[in-house]
Amino acid sequence: MIVIINYGVGNFGSVEKALRFIGKAVKISNDAKDVKDAEKIILPGVGAFRDAITFLEERELISVIKEEVAKGKPLLGICLGLQLLFEESEEGGLYKGLALLKGRVVRFEGDVKVPHMGWNSVSLAGSSYLLRGIPDNTYFYFANSYYADTKDRNVIKGITRYGIEFPSVVEKGNIFGTQFHPEKSGNIGLKVLENFANI
Repeated sequence: MIVIINYGVGNFGSVEKALRFIGKAVKISNDAKDVKDAEKIILPGVGAFRDAITFLEERELISVIKEEVAKGKPLLGICLGLQLLFEESEEGGLYKGLALLKGRVVRFEGDVKVPHMGWNSVSLAGSSYLLRGIPDNTYFYFANSYYADTKDRNVIKGITRYGIEFPSVVEKGNIFGTQFHPEKSGNIGLKVLENFANI
């Protein structure tokens, strides 16, 4: 069973439908017991970092997520979910994240339209489990005003250019993240979700 954590924001319904479409057992929950019983965990995207991390704190889910990841349980963060994996975010102030990966979430700057909306390509940056079987420079759907800035190049498995180059796929052990929305990226996005579900 894959548990999608409903943390008060996010498009968890679309992720659930996508997983059911590819034949995976899935449940939406913010109950600690469900997270502990899950085979895999997903933090879906859309919403504000502060609201999401505050919700997880109030439900005492931060420690549960960290404990389950430490046991080796696969975790996938989508869009905002990817950003929550990092140490902190500058969105609406400075807020601490799950700190499962090193780095800070920062806002796009320069001569680009914010938010970054629409289809953009992902360039492979090393061996990626999520992107297995997916061609280099494949297009996925994005909707983000912030991105993860990390000096740990080893976790970056996909790169997208939007004014600057930013990590669009991150992986470290059993921790995975996509800045794009696989559930909104057609058949190729379903392939990413399938790759994660088949771990």
